Amino acid sequence: MSKESKRIFGIDLGTTYSSIAYVDEYGKPVVIPNAENQRVTPSVVFFDGDNVVVGEVAKESARLYPNDVVSFVKRSMGEPNFLFRHNDRSYRAEEISSFVIRKVVQDAEQQLGEKITDLVITCPAYFGINEREATRRAGEIGGFNVHQIINEPTAAAIAYGSMEVAEEKVVLVYDLGGGTFDITMIDIKPGESIEVICTGGDHNLGGKDWDDRIVTYLVQEFQKATGIAKDILDDPDTWQDLQLSAEKSKKVLSQRDKTPVLVTHGGERVKANLERSQFEMITQDLLERTISLTHEMLGEALKKGYTKFDEIILVGGATRMPCVSARVAQEFSVTPKVFDPDEAIAKGAAIYGWKLFLQEEFMDQVAKKTNKTVDELEDIDDTELDSLLDEVEQLVADDTGYSVSDVRKAKIKIKNVTSKSFGVVAHDENDKEIVYNLIVKNSDVPVLARKSFGTAIDDQDAASIKIMENEISDNIAPYNNAVEIGTAVLDLPKGLKANTPIEITFKLNEEGRLEITAEETSETRRYVNVTIDTRSVIQGEELEEAKARSRHIMVS
Repeated sequence: MSKESKRIFGIDLGTTYSSIAYVDEYGKPVVIPNAENQRVTPSVVFFDGDNVVVGEVAKESARLYPNDVVSFVKRSMGEPNFLFRHNDRSYRAEEISSFVIRKVVQDAEQQLGEKITDLVITCPAYFGINEREATRRAGEIGGFNVHQIINEPTAAAIAYGSMEVAEEKVVLVYDLGGGTFDITMIDIKPGESIEVICTGGDHNLGGKDWDDRIVTYLVQEFQKATGIAKDILDDPDTWQDLQLSAEKSKKVLSQRDKTPVLVTHGGERVKANLERSQFEMITQDLLERTISLTHEMLGEALKKGYTKFDEIILVGGATRMPCVSARVAQEFSVTPKVFDPDEAIAKGAAIYGWKLFLQEEFMDQVAKKTNKTVDELEDIDDTELDSLLDEVEQLVADDTGYSVSDVRKAKIKIKNVTSKSFGVVAHDENDKEIVYNLIVKNSDVPVLARKSFGTAIDDQDAASIKIMENEISDNIAPYNNAVEIGTAVLDLPKGLKANTPIEITFKLNEEGRLEITAEETSETRRYVNVTIDTRSVIQGEELEEAKARSRHIMVS
């Protein structure tokens, strides 16, 4: 390939494990092993003095230095109150995640012998605007050009549709990772399109919750055996040791019917036996939660006319638990397929990045042939474009080293939906505050929606527009069920009568960025335009300081 430096790599930034992939010269997605020759890297960060260590060493160090290790940080993405303090310095979730990204990128660079600058990063489908923007910032703090944030189930479906599907199918992607659960219905038309129909889930439900149940069980067994009534988890060393033991025993129980676990605290040692049947009993409600969320999503799909599906694929490391596939098969009378649970998401992100790269090359070549700029190509006639198609595809193939068939494959259309509803605070006929959703959950993106609202009183000098995010699939949502994500203030001219229309426009792009325009409709036609840049995400001077620190912090 003549333009290797422009390759866009895909990163699965996971709660428990992360990985990186690219598309090779044959058009195949490949996960790149890390420095330890493992295809996934624990998303664990160890602050070792002035050094930052990421991965397996960091995970093992948690036993000895629990106060210097951060794990499961993905669950705190976009949370304004999360801070990890070390050596009198505070780190936000975005900065800690940037260390994980740097680790997998650095290891990939060593394996490939090339510099990596361009990324597509995945996130749970159920992430809102805060969490998505935080994920993008994590990549930017690490010094990378983040082309797009895409949903994990969509990435898995891209990999599945590119590698496994030969005919049109409606597929459910059941994605149970270390910290999050997504359930997504996707319509796959091989060679043409991958269309997300509906998505649902819970970004605080994942394999870690199964681990936590094991920890609780082990604590109870220890207390029964020793007579110690106090909570031994108050000891950070014990807590960390039990977390690691729980994850290990969960994996063993995926292969065996029982496993012994040693619990040590305060000089006492207790050997607890955990059977698979006991494990499945104490975690049954977690599994049932995924089934309930799946039925909720199917109800949303029914509103769109989708009454059935053809396959269920399981992705995410937690789907290796035998109870998952058994329960899904029992509930939906379909034998689910376990599809590349650890690597599908990174591979799908890499394919998506490859698609973006070839599309850019295609548009550059069209611009050259038509003597236009890329921005001017929006006005090009379809007939003219069709006449250039074969020639331009060959030019792109010659320039990149890929085959013409690969170039054509990369033109597959990918359609997504929004996993949240977005609206503004309004008042109903009883003057009660409600949220009016302009964009409803599971709407196709990109989407543009408009709605007119009236001013409240005569001679109102400004309109404060509260922008809300929620999970209600209706136009009207209770105020208490929504979260404020931004405010736009529109200054008004003097002399306006009450109920003067203010037209509000919401524009949501493919990766979940929301732009709002508000315009009053009198002769002055004043307007305000704002792109939601949430206050809970690292920004401004704090962001620049994190970027500067990143340039001087060594990650290993």
